[in-house]
Amino acid sequence: MGLGELLSLLSAAVWAVGVILYRQLGATLPPLQLNLLKNSLVLGMVLVSLPLLHGFAWPDFSASQLGLALLSGFIGIAIADTLYFRALNQLGAGRMGVLGNFYSPAVILLSVVFLDERLSFVQMIGFGLVSLGVYLVAERRPDDAGGGRALLKGLAIGFCAILLMAVAIVLVKRTLEAQPLMWVTAVRMTGAVVGLWLLALVFRRRLGPALPPLAGVPWRKLLVAAFVGQFLSMVFWLGGYKFTSASVAAILNESASVFILLLAWAWLKEPLSRRALAGVALTVAGVSCMLLPA
Repeated sequence: MGLGELLSLLSAAVWAVGVILYRQLGATLPPLQLNLLKNSLVLGMVLVSLPLLHGFAWPDFSASQLGLALLSGFIGIAIADTLYFRALNQLGAGRMGVLGNFYSPAVILLSVVFLDERLSFVQMIGFGLVSLGVYLVAERRPDDAGGGRALLKGLAIGFCAILLMAVAIVLVKRTLEAQPLMWVTAVRMTGAVVGLWLLALVFRRRLGPALPPLAGVPWRKLLVAAFVGQFLSMVFWLGGYKFTSASVAAILNESASVFILLLAWAWLKEPLSRRALAGVALTVAGVSCMLLPA
């Protein structure tokens, strides 16, 4: 195993740990508040790392690049992550881990529409396998609150979150190719944090206050979740793409669904059925097909 492959697997593993921690934090923090606190911490980490990696010189962003990066952060982090945390609370970590496998196929499909890429027959088969795998994992359990309707609502929210994440990365792809990665990340995170404050102000009656009483926030667990589940996973993710091929890195990243499912079973005591394991196998196989060259 080379360095790139190792980093890609580490990225999947630490992201899985982050999802489990966010699942636990969701028991005390509403989705909007959790997202705002988490992203504020991550933005601080990114800003601290900027001078170490790129110095203090401001890159030559065009107005469109700056706008797309801010919009990508608003859509892909402020809105999508809030929906993701809400679905995570409703579906559990295991289901959301497998549902997350729709991210790569969604990016590929959006790239076909907006970036003039093409799908092969094998990739279309892969999309079908991913769909079937998620269907298997979406089985109703005896402990599901609210019955089948609540399950479908949670799945719909989760799908919207994953789709918006894919839309956001396609929006910013050209900017990522042209500008320093950590600077683009900092601008995206700024768009996310500003966007979250705007959402909190506009929908304050429905969503509640932007910040909970700070004395009641589990800061240690939140800091660990932000550092491990987002900052470290991002660094390992980038390292994987740097030191191995993109296809290999992307396929290994999808092993996060397996890590999440197993951690949810061992750590959160969520049920682990044969049907769920079959769903994971199908989604991983489907993603592998989707990542084959068109």
